Amino acid sequence: MKVETITSQNAQRLIKQGARLFDIRDADEYAHEHIAQAHLFPLPAAEKGENLPSFSEQDIVIFHCQSGKRTAQNAATLITAALPAKVYLLEGGINAWKQQGFDVVKDKNQPLPIMRQVQIAAGSLILLGAVLGYMLNPLFFLLPSFVGAGLLFAGISGFCGMATLLAKMPWNQ
Repeated sequence: MKVETITSQNAQRLIKQGARLFDIRDADEYAHEHIAQAHLFPLPAAEKGENLPSFSEQDIVIFHCQSGKRTAQNAATLITAALPAKVYLLEGGINAWKQQGFDVVKDKNQPLPIMRQVQIAAGSLILLGAVLGYMLNPLFFLLPSFVGAGLLFAGISGFCGMATLLAKMPWNQ
């Protein structure tokens, strides 16, 4: 099923005419930064079969994510969640919206999204293990191996222990 993409300029025009904009990113990403007119509808909710409020065929729904990739990859699921409305995907996501100079709501008090925290922590541990392995003792090479195995497990299983641990940290409460 092919769905049309829409530029930030055209999306803004349609929103002013009554189109509804939905952000499919995770709640922590949305809390950190979002388009003012966007309503949160996380992708996992759509994947579980949850639907948006009922729409008519005359209604227009626009979905967006960070860069446009998640919306494009999950277009069929999103269309189903918004039936029978006309559905568009925001080309380039919130990144393109910001590049056009359109306003976003930022909450500097919110922590970085969990997945960015995972990337920073995993990268730091891998780099630290590699440096210490070369400089002090080859046993430190076990650290990047352990982190790599954890990332592989997370990718295969969908469960990320590091994300779970980081979510419980005080700055994420």
